[in-house]
Amino acid sequence: MQELINEFISQKKFAVVGATDNPQKYGNQIVKNLKSRGYEVYPVNPKLAEVEGFPCYAKLEDIPVKVDVVDFVSPPQATEEILKQCKELGLDRIWLQPGSESDKSISYCHENNLKVVHSVCVMMN
Repeated sequence: MQELINEFISQKKFAVVGATDNPQKYGNQIVKNLKSRGYEVYPVNPKLAEVEGFPCYAKLEDIPVKVDVVDFVSPPQATEEILKQCKELGLDRIWLQPGSESDKSISYCHENNLKVVHSVCVMMN
């Protein structure tokens, strides 16, 4: 998995699905961490207009550029649904943060040729 992690972190544009404006939650800390490391960050949360000063998008398809990595900080059930959007949009690098993954979501990635990193936090790399 380290080879995959290296590939993912060498990319430039990250969508953060489940981004939040609550600084106590990982969905906020990850946005700040990625930005501080020089990545373009695109928060995704249908309930928010912005996160940490960035425009927040309701859906992946609303992001005006094609992102390189989709980082999930969402409940497993939401992750499973949004993975279908990733496939439809041709977004094939998926990072499932601890707590956002499920056996079903990991299997979906493998069955649909989506590269997946799971059980590892993006902030640790």
